[in-house]
Amino acid sequence: MSFLEKIAEKLEARERLDFADGVRLLGEHDLPALGALANRVRERMHGDRTYFNVNMHLNATNVCVADCKFCSFARLEEGMPGAYTMTVAEAIAKVASRPAELTEVHIVNGLHPGLPFSYYEELLAGIKALRPAIHLKAFTAVEIHWFAEHYGMTIDEVLRRLMAAGLGSLPGGGAEVFAERVRNKICRDKVGADGWIAIHQAAHRLGLRSNCTLLYGHIETLEERVDHLLRLRAAQDVTGGFQTFIPLAFHNENNALERLPGPTAVDDLKLFAVARLLLDNIPHVKAYWAMLGVKTAQTALWFGADDLDGTVEEEKIYKMAGSRTPEALSRGELIRLIRAAGRTPVERDTLYHVVAEGDALAASPERRRGRLEVLNEGA
Repeated sequence: MSFLEKIAEKLEARERLDFADGVRLLGEHDLPALGALANRVRERMHGDRTYFNVNMHLNATNVCVADCKFCSFARLEEGMPGAYTMTVAEAIAKVASRPAELTEVHIVNGLHPGLPFSYYEELLAGIKALRPAIHLKAFTAVEIHWFAEHYGMTIDEVLRRLMAAGLGSLPGGGAEVFAERVRNKICRDKVGADGWIAIHQAAHRLGLRSNCTLLYGHIETLEERVDHLLRLRAAQDVTGGFQTFIPLAFHNENNALERLPGPTAVDDLKLFAVARLLLDNIPHVKAYWAMLGVKTAQTALWFGADDLDGTVEEEKIYKMAGSRTPEALSRGELIRLIRAAGRTPVERDTLYHVVAEGDALAASPERRRGRLEVLNEGA
């Protein structure tokens, strides 16, 4: 019996894959067979449904005291070329300029040493006052840790104050790679792996959902990728609040690691497949098209992914690292791409409640907004 046949037997028996399985799967050369295994699990969980939402990214400042070697977005201080900080009013105006069918604002910033904590509270509260039905997925665990350290609060105090201002969930950024060897080389001056996990688990205990990520394709080994995935799985066993895993491919332009080639499409697809096979307790795997490229993201829908992210207006972080993907995709384009991949599109909100599917995908924005308001009332 071949190795992949043994893995298929484990999956059929709902037996958990282990570290050795994961490493060997990442080294597997039979890409179609690996994809078929992941697709079997994906379809067992979600059928042929592929989720998307209508969202925008908001990066209110890129001033950041951290010196991450892979980052092309951050500037160390105000006044440096490319540095910026929006006023709260300017940031809210960005949201106001977006279509009324917007359901989510994804907010990630630099670690700005000169802003008061009230800036972030006013940002959330101002957006919610403008559009109460919008879900605010905001502030990575790195930012939450920074807030606690910089403003002299506990993690719970930070989260509760942000929740009171309108925080709905946490994005998954800042995890990078959990291996200490890697973190010491690429992001030594921000919260470590244990702290990142603890912050997400604290959020889960307060009733917040969150996402989780892995930044891959730089200096990490296959073993370190698997270790990262299994640590996410173990954390999920405890609090159960991760709803989506998002593999994030390293992009090498305009940063200190530009000598590295970055991952290939084969690397991308292998990681999606292995993540779906190992992360048996995390419901969704997202193919973030703004990072992968549209065509690879479509292909990933047959390698374990069941989510294509969303319209992603205003994405800056990958653009500044050399991404050649579109500035945004329309709702109609996302539906077309999902159908062209042979999948069934489902519009969701941030928490994976269905906003529209089937014939309802053609409903007016007003009807979809009405559905979102009903979902928010029931949340």
